[in-house]
Amino acid sequence: MPTEPDTHYDPSLGNKFIFVTGGVMSGLGKGITAASTGRLLKNAGFDVTAVKIDPYLNVDAGTMNPYQHGEVYVLEDGGEVDLDLGNYERFLDIDMTSDHNITTGKTYQHVIEKERAGDYLGKTVQIIPHITDDIKRRIREAAEGTDVCIIEVGGTVGDIEGMPYLEALRQFAHEEDEEDILFTHVTLVPYSKNGEQKTKPTQHSVKEVRSIGLQPDVIVGRCEDKLDPETKEKIALFCDIPTEAVFSNPDVEDVYHVPLMVEEEGLDQYVLEHFGLAEEALPEGERANDWREIVTTEKDGAVDIALVGKYDLTDAYMSIHESLKHAGFEVGVDVNVHWVPAGELADGHEDQLESVDGVIVPGGFGMRGTEGKIEAVRYARENDVPFLGLCLGFQMAVVEYARNVLGYENAHSAEMDEETPHPVIDILPEQYEVEDMGGTMRLGGHTTVIEPETLAYEIYGDTSCSERHRHRYEVNPEYFEDFEDEPLTFSGTAGNRMEILELENHPYFLGTQFHPEYTSRPGQPSPPFLGLVEAVVDESGGSASTGTEHDAGSDTDTDTETEVTH
Repeated sequence: MPTEPDTHYDPSLGNKFIFVTGGVMSGLGKGITAASTGRLLKNAGFDVTAVKIDPYLNVDAGTMNPYQHGEVYVLEDGGEVDLDLGNYERFLDIDMTSDHNITTGKTYQHVIEKERAGDYLGKTVQIIPHITDDIKRRIREAAEGTDVCIIEVGGTVGDIEGMPYLEALRQFAHEEDEEDILFTHVTLVPYSKNGEQKTKPTQHSVKEVRSIGLQPDVIVGRCEDKLDPETKEKIALFCDIPTEAVFSNPDVEDVYHVPLMVEEEGLDQYVLEHFGLAEEALPEGERANDWREIVTTEKDGAVDIALVGKYDLTDAYMSIHESLKHAGFEVGVDVNVHWVPAGELADGHEDQLESVDGVIVPGGFGMRGTEGKIEAVRYARENDVPFLGLCLGFQMAVVEYARNVLGYENAHSAEMDEETPHPVIDILPEQYEVEDMGGTMRLGGHTTVIEPETLAYEIYGDTSCSERHRHRYEVNPEYFEDFEDEPLTFSGTAGNRMEILELENHPYFLGTQFHPEYTSRPGQPSPPFLGLVEAVVDESGGSASTGTEHDAGSDTDTDTETEVTH
């Protein structure tokens, strides 16, 4: 429901559904286009939610290698989902649930379990109607209680694994009132060598959509630049939609500028008129404008942060990149992220850290790169470089301190070295008997109690916080006493579980067993990330330098690892 009482929106009108499909090629930005549309509708006073459909057979994204699928995003309820749900949470400023991510594995598993239980007794279980009915049910349940639900169908129209979903959408549109459904198709509009915008890929893509029984109401053209008027007219003519239903989504400096671009194109107003909601929406002068103010604020210089990981892929650390960006919005600086391959630091290449202002050691899985991450922790600790360790980064900070300060030779995590004489990191007790990999870690939101008069208390401003987790290992309770009266202290706990560490007499040295990057939003930056960027600016004397984003190295992942973080 709209948050403002003067919108006069009638809830009896029911849900409105926007289905977003993609053509020509994957990776065009369907998710950002959908999230931007949702952001504008929310600005207009409506409650908006989203559903991401992933046609793969995995039940969830938890066992996927980040090189194939990007980061595994963790929801408050513990769902391990596609990274696009992170974009929806950030753009719409909402907490989503596992029900907002529909996968083929999840759908088929449910239908097969019902068949085994005898729920379909006497019937032949088929794609139509049983799978398609389950897909429709999931969409309606996820949309319940909101005004508009945006459903993004992953992959590209024509993919064989996506066919049941497109058929389900065809049925869905047949079952709902015409004014409650809008189909948006996102396509590529490339340039020819002579600089002409070519519409043929879009025409073929829409032909494919129409052969399935779906007619796009809106076409969004992804192009380096705005679509020329002649291009829009040609697309409209050959795809059988009004010219005013063709919109540009050109390349922009930052994804957070996409809502501003599609608003300029008038996409939100077209959607409102299609749904008959234009009169119920907040007047344009009264719509929320904080998004524009946040993402267009002038920056005063830049800071350089090293991200010491093993995946040379931005998508593998997307939420970290975005959290740094959110902190930069708040502080008023650009944050340049320099990827540093952890494997190289183990061989003594710490010169790659000498030119940066801060260091982040992210989560990860498997032995490869851990020694380099330990070296990055040591460098930051010994050289007073602001440091943030996340999950595995937190654990490697414990290992580094045990080795180099407490003198525990060959201390390590039992995950990495089962024979270590000092397993300062050990498996969670509840994980002893766990055999399945998928969905069995300590997942989702958990409360951490924070000690007063600590750095953690200073950045959170409270004696507790709730953050999302994804790990099987923890600080070994047998070593708690060894850290007593040490400069490195555990300032956040959850019962007998260590959650936050910090180092006294250091500009900024913080580690978290949880993943604060998953709850960061534009205008609401994650406290650990905000604290890091503020510390970097303070260390530079209150002014940031100018910098250029670059990669500090390269890495090729040949591992067969699946879990991403600990």
